[in-house]
Amino acid sequence: MRDSTANIRNSLFLEMKNYSLGSEDARFHKETIEKTKVQKFYTLYEDLESLYVLAPIPDTTQKETVMIVSPMGNIVVPYSSQETKVYKIGYPQKAYQQKLKEMKIALFWQFVLFCVGAVVVSLLAAWYTLYPLRSSLHLLEDFIKDIIHDLNTPLSAIMLNLKMIETRDDEIESIQTAAQTIEMLHHNLDAYLREQKQSSQTFYLDDAIHRYVQFFTPLYDYLCWDVKVEHLELHTDKQAFERIIYNLLSNACKYNTSNGTIKISIEGSTLKIQNSSYGVSHPERVFERFYKESERGLGIGLHIVDKLCHTLQIEKSFRVEQTEVMVTLECEKIKSTRHT
Repeated sequence: MRDSTANIRNSLFLEMKNYSLGSEDARFHKETIEKTKVQKFYTLYEDLESLYVLAPIPDTTQKETVMIVSPMGNIVVPYSSQETKVYKIGYPQKAYQQKLKEMKIALFWQFVLFCVGAVVVSLLAAWYTLYPLRSSLHLLEDFIKDIIHDLNTPLSAIMLNLKMIETRDDEIESIQTAAQTIEMLHHNLDAYLREQKQSSQTFYLDDAIHRYVQFFTPLYDYLCWDVKVEHLELHTDKQAFERIIYNLLSNACKYNTSNGTIKISIEGSTLKIQNSSYGVSHPERVFERFYKESERGLGIGLHIVDKLCHTLQIEKSFRVEQTEVMVTLECEKIKSTRHT
């Protein structure tokens, strides 16, 4: 900006010098004024009315001369040092300010075009760089979807045959628990990868909680469970809501402490799940996809919770207080209005 202004001033200065030597230019005006002692010839001055230079008035009757350096070469002009009158070659201040304004507008549009060009180039470069990665991710997702589909048949057969076995011992119970765990993971991946239609059902939240507590208790027998849930009837997608409970309880168990506790309570329409913990480094990121506090798990459980809560219109909160983690689900919007 400063260099551009200097270029305009230098250009006007040279053009005024040429005008004083006889060039024709309607943009400049010339008048005769009294010369002051401090003013010099061919130096650019500025006042409220114009930019101007002072030029000597040629006097052929005098033997004195003044040499002027111009683009046409060095020119000698007869001049009397006793002469008090000089030419004032001026360029209107209004026209000068208009030039500056036009220059600023031109620089602005150049900057805009440069920014647009930079953004376009950056987007093209990003698209070119990320395209192979996107293709790989799509292939991976399709591959996982195929695996999930292929697992469904043998998993269903295992669960069905386990139910048909009449003999019950520790080995059978262990196999059944392992199969149920695989089934839960299967449903989790299926819920993550597929956009499923929501269906509304009426069910009791406390029944679902007791069922999942019974499922997790044998797997984490070193944890102390404190379950105080009131009777709460909900009207929403039961499978999706149970997926939320499963992931929250799974997370509370996996990231608990040795001999830790898990507290579950229902107060009004609010479900609270609280567990002891070694702490959470980045609580603001726990619902991000693939984020993990440790090497355990896939990092999608709480992301699925976030996704399903948004779909079911459940307000959730995650809070860490020293060694305690609490997740709160506000179910007022899906609370059943049916009279019992």
